[in-house]
Amino acid sequence: MLRSHTWRTAENSAAYLLGELRPAMRVLDIGCGPGTITADLAALVPEGRVTGLDAAPGVLERAQAAAEERGLRNVDFATGDVHALSYPDGAFDVVHAHQVLQHVGDPVGALREMRRVCAPGGIVAARDADYGAMFWYPSEDEAGDVPEGGDDSEDGDGGADGAAGARGTLAEWLRLYRRVARANGGEPDAGRRLHAWARESGLREVTASASTWCFATAEERAWWSGLWAERTLASAFAATAVEGGHTTPERLRALAEAWHEWGAREDGWFTVPHGEILARA
Repeated sequence: MLRSHTWRTAENSAAYLLGELRPAMRVLDIGCGPGTITADLAALVPEGRVTGLDAAPGVLERAQAAAEERGLRNVDFATGDVHALSYPDGAFDVVHAHQVLQHVGDPVGALREMRRVCAPGGIVAARDADYGAMFWYPSEDEAGDVPEGGDDSEDGDGGADGAAGARGTLAEWLRLYRRVARANGGEPDAGRRLHAWARESGLREVTASASTWCFATAEERAWWSGLWAERTLASAFAATAVEGGHTTPERLRALAEAWHEWGAREDGWFTVPHGEILARA
């Protein structure tokens, strides 16, 4: 996860927001992780101030170091919970969350809290991936890779994992990820729901949009496939998937190998759609 977060920049992950920024704005960046987006935002509001917030205190040391390396003095970092922000009403001009709402138990409540700490007329911005809308080439049926005994139907929530000993597929990985995410209380298809959550939270002038990450070059495929192969085997997701009875270590190894196989294809292509919202507090 840290490798993925470090790759993110304001340009590739928050482009929909950048045109709204002004030099003296006060910005809260929720779920800042190692702070790469946070630092970019700070550079874009040189007369303002950016606060990066994350629930995991360990990563904030890395975020602070990254900001100091860039010579940024208008940024600080703190721990906190998006459901109960420790800031007064109207403390920020912009409240931003990237890939956060898909993981929380109450996304509408989180947006209400984001609205509370945003100044009247200020901007609440959120962007989340939509796992159910992810697509790639070649897919398993196009590549002739559907394993005997496996279930590669497009029912993203149910169906058994592949048979023991069968080759893994990215379709099996996607079904598993969505099951585990929902078992943890999250919503992996958050992207398509952001505009509805925003309206339910009481935000106004909600503008919904979409953008993608696309991994198609040899370098991009190697990075993306390696990241997910590693995460499939050694992460909180992997532990939860096995401990929750959703899969087995054998199947996780097969899925990691499926990622490596896809990454090695010269014609491989993977797209991650995102939903985005800009709204007024």
